[in-house]
Amino acid sequence: MGENIRVADNPEASRYEVYVDDTLAGFADYRLRRDKIVFPHTEVRAEFEGRGLGGRLAQAALEASRDAGLTVVPACPFISAYIRRHPEFVELVDESYLHTVRSDS
Repeated sequence: MGENIRVADNPEASRYEVYVDDTLAGFADYRLRRDKIVFPHTEVRAEFEGRGLGGRLAQAALEASRDAGLTVVPACPFISAYIRRHPEFVELVDESYLHTVRSDS
């Protein structure tokens, strides 16, 4: 039987959280600034590393940002690297952070 992996927004804590079954495995902090969402930090607990959970978390957070019409400020190196590997999200990035997500820079 497989694990149940889900990502949920926790607005009270200002973060997206990824769960394996019912255990919190990681999170992506965010700050809302008008029409922007700033991602300063992403973390996956050590015992859950190497399972693609950070990617699932980043994808869900970026898709939710797109759905909400928010511009993304990828201050977190993990989120920047994820966008660099998934160029379909580059269009969401604030102009001042484009240099952090372009693979040609």
